[in-house]
Amino acid sequence: MPGRRRFTAPQVFLLAGSFLITLGSFAVLPYMSVLLHQRLGLGLGTVGSVLAVASLIQFSGGIVAGPVTGRIGLRRSMLLALALRTAGFAAFVPGLTSPVLAVGALFLVSAGAALYLPANKAYLVDGATGAERPRLLSASGSAFNAGMALGPPLAAPLVLGSPAVLFSCVTGLFTLVGIGHALLPPAKGKGKGTATGTTAPERKATPPTADRPDGNGEDRSGEDGSTEDPSAGSGGGDRRREPSPFAVTVLSVYVFMFFQHYLALYAVPLTSAAFYGAVLTGYAGLLVLAQPLLSRRIAALTYRGAMRLGFGAMAAGTAGIGLGGHVGIGAGSALMCLGEAVLFLKNDLEALARSPAPAAAVFGRQRLAAGIGAFGSGVVGGLLYGAAEAAGSARGFWAAVCLQGLLLPLVLLGGRAAPASGAARRPSTQRPPGGPGGPFRTSR
Repeated sequence: MPGRRRFTAPQVFLLAGSFLITLGSFAVLPYMSVLLHQRLGLGLGTVGSVLAVASLIQFSGGIVAGPVTGRIGLRRSMLLALALRTAGFAAFVPGLTSPVLAVGALFLVSAGAALYLPANKAYLVDGATGAERPRLLSASGSAFNAGMALGPPLAAPLVLGSPAVLFSCVTGLFTLVGIGHALLPPAKGKGKGTATGTTAPERKATPPTADRPDGNGEDRSGEDGSTEDPSAGSGGGDRRREPSPFAVTVLSVYVFMFFQHYLALYAVPLTSAAFYGAVLTGYAGLLVLAQPLLSRRIAALTYRGAMRLGFGAMAAGTAGIGLGGHVGIGAGSALMCLGEAVLFLKNDLEALARSPAPAAAVFGRQRLAAGIGAFGSGVVGGLLYGAAEAAGSARGFWAAVCLQGLLLPLVLLGGRAAPASGAARRPSTQRPPGGPGGPFRTSR
């Protein structure tokens, strides 16, 4: 069936590697505050500062992925990133007796993560048609989420009792995964070129979307007969200002991280730690299953439609959580899962479709946007939750988050602008002869 080709062997390996890498990382990182505070004796204020800097490196450092992959290629960039992370986890073994070594090791791991994810995603869709990208990126998200779900419970018996054994096992795991990456073939464009590699067929600069279902009447099929990616931005037929994927990603992560950061603080006293753990496990499992199943439908949505659905689900989810109780928290978490599945995938697809930059650079900017959103959520969330507790009603916090989820997207959806211009918005009648066009010109 067009657009449903099997994954290639390198793609299957990358998906499996994504699971193993996240499994190893989340066997350690969620417990880092405990290790730094209880084992190494750092004060909570110092621990918070260290984790904040590590998060900043991990997210904002993604912006260097574009220049690095452009210079040394995608495979070598992944190998460099894995070498940094492997060295970091190895340094934790002697670092268990030295705060300086432990903090340095954490920063190495964060720097490796900053470079790896954009290069990984870029290599994953190297040579893929627009119609294949949603399935690949959603499968990648599922692999990461599966590792995030299984890592913490698998590591729990070792993290305090035998942390040296845990870090040694993680170091060995990353070494094996790195060896596997060394056997991958080079990316077709080495971080440059087009989405379909150096031998891609002609593609229009502005593919059709659900906003413009008729396109311009030209042939829209790719090399396998599939239609172009419907996630691309709309052209001149929609006079409203198109929201920026960077800005929407900032806002998506900003709203989502209230749930990520503060659900435990709210849910455990109202229910139990066991129920909270079950909610997290169910959330991860639902996301692993839902995003690949929904990927084609998410790609077919207009960007504005995806924003309405995604932010609407998050607003309804936070409202449900605010009601409290097992049913409210469980149902609210499921709605948050739907919002994450829609927005996070659609933002990546839209960013790819609009940008002529190398794909790794696009994903690096998306990581930076996520970091900005997470930082803002952390700052605002602390103030909001403190004010809600001082007022004697933590439910007021979730009401405030719900209102933000409803109102803030209207700022992005409400404007109008002059006709689009620039390389990413060339008229659809322009079709470069004899070479690839398309919304981005890089292989991953």
